[in-house]
Amino acid sequence: MHTPEDIQALQQALKAKGVKYCIGAYVDIHGIQKGKVVPIDHLPQMAAGSERYTGYALDGLGQAPNEDELTSIPDLHHVVQLPWEPTVAWMPADNAFQGKPYPLSTRVALKNVLAQAAEMGFGMNLGIECEIYLLKQGADGRLSVPNPNDKLVKPCYDVQGFLDSMGWLDKVATCINDLGWDLYSFDHEDANGQFEFDFNYADALTTCDRMTFFRMMAKHYAKEEGLLATMMPKPFADKTGTGAHFNMSLYDLKTGKNLFACDPKEDPRGIGLTPLGYQFVAGILKHGRALCAAFAPTVNSYKRLVRRGAMSYFSWAPVFNSYGSNNRTNSVRIPAGGGRCESRNADGAVNPYLAATLALAAGLEGIREALNPGAPNEDNLYELDDAQRRERGIDFLPQTLQEAVQAFAADPLVERTLGKALRDEFIKYKTQEWEAYHLSVSQWEVERYSHMF
Repeated sequence: MHTPEDIQALQQALKAKGVKYCIGAYVDIHGIQKGKVVPIDHLPQMAAGSERYTGYALDGLGQAPNEDELTSIPDLHHVVQLPWEPTVAWMPADNAFQGKPYPLSTRVALKNVLAQAAEMGFGMNLGIECEIYLLKQGADGRLSVPNPNDKLVKPCYDVQGFLDSMGWLDKVATCINDLGWDLYSFDHEDANGQFEFDFNYADALTTCDRMTFFRMMAKHYAKEEGLLATMMPKPFADKTGTGAHFNMSLYDLKTGKNLFACDPKEDPRGIGLTPLGYQFVAGILKHGRALCAAFAPTVNSYKRLVRRGAMSYFSWAPVFNSYGSNNRTNSVRIPAGGGRCESRNADGAVNPYLAATLALAAGLEGIREALNPGAPNEDNLYELDDAQRRERGIDFLPQTLQEAVQAFAADPLVERTLGKALRDEFIKYKTQEWEAYHLSVSQWEVERYSHMF
């Protein structure tokens, strides 16, 4: 809790930096930012919950038109002065209702499960790999790659394609480093016009806040270039999709020690994960099909989770609920050196708070129940036939949003973790999304059928 003196000191420090306005930004069920702006002189009132919102006007926050409003409570530990608009300070926020944390807020849900982990002596480390397209949008709304020279069939790590977009890349990279996130690598990714930014992991709440800010920041700098930055999971049928791989581990709250890390020579499976780490992975796999709805939450997400699709080579995206070592055909990978697990079915449309909440809950269940994930899969799973897959007990991940939502609805862990109200909100909005898509008539259908019949 912040004392009035703490808030006053922050207020004065922000004023000295030129801040005139404050945003307390919370997210809806999709992870989209919402909030109000107050003048800096009203920061104490905002911190006390002065800003009120009609939950019925927002996706996934419940409420009926006759109910009392929600409030937003800014997290004053995570204040960012906008580099492109220094008069504004951005703060992630939680929702509250009648003075108490609001259970339909996904950031609140994550904090609740982090508290459960803390009771077991654990904290959660999380790193999210931010893949993103830099595109041009035509007057007709169609997306295209703005660099006419970025046309290699396999453009991954292409230096020239990278340097051609250096104006935008430098703005994003500079912002990341100026904020202290420690950008350690960025590159041209596997598709034309696609890039990836990798910054250091942090505690799960901090990383989710950073992912939320990253989307807004990258889009802003793209607009300055007259372009569109998008983390849409699959903007092009014949190009690689946009992942947001979740790299997870638990640490000892007293010592900070990574509880998943060990010498691979001491690991009977040889990939550098402790028994606790394997139990966590087993929990993720036990609930893998349900978790997929949170990791890959849109209709478009399932255009990415295919072996090949319209591409001429394998997609790199996971289609199986499986794990292995440094093998990208599994949905859960233990990268070289071990010490963490990577969920590869997370994509750029993810609400990071919701996905981290359910992933942590599943992993903690795996630890409580001492689950065993079995032997790691080391070969190319894309090339397995159905009999081989069944012999290993490997299930497919959901192949449509509808299937994913059905798995989400059927898994008791979801309601135990989120509560019935938040669970039902997600199911309602994602079912509506699927039905709206299913009822629409696409250009593909018109072109295929209008002259056929």
